[in-house]
Amino acid sequence: MTELPWETVRRLTDRLDDLSALPVDQRRILQILKIAEEAGETAQAVIGAMGANPRKGFSHTWDNVQAEVCDVIVTAMVALHRLTPEAPQVFARHLAGVAERHLDGPGTATPAP
Repeated sequence: MTELPWETVRRLTDRLDDLSALPVDQRRILQILKIAEEAGETAQAVIGAMGANPRKGFSHTWDNVQAEVCDVIVTAMVALHRLTPEAPQVFARHLAGVAERHLDGPGTATPAP
């Protein structure tokens, strides 16, 4: 894929909007709820990859888990794009803030000598 991720997200959002008859506000709400649904599928895949459900055994692989995590990310990106046309900038600023707090800012752990 040579297309930038946010351009793909914009195209996906446009396609989903073309297929929906729901008002914009409802599409936003449902997209945010979709994040929780995808996270649940990720949890189910982890349980399956660990064989933690005695009825199902090892029903998933860690590759399945990776795919589900990607679905969560894409779904969240579409949700952010639906909330603001400035989604790439909003995300970049937020990520920079997280990095500053946890990687560069005060309280950053330094390795012991």
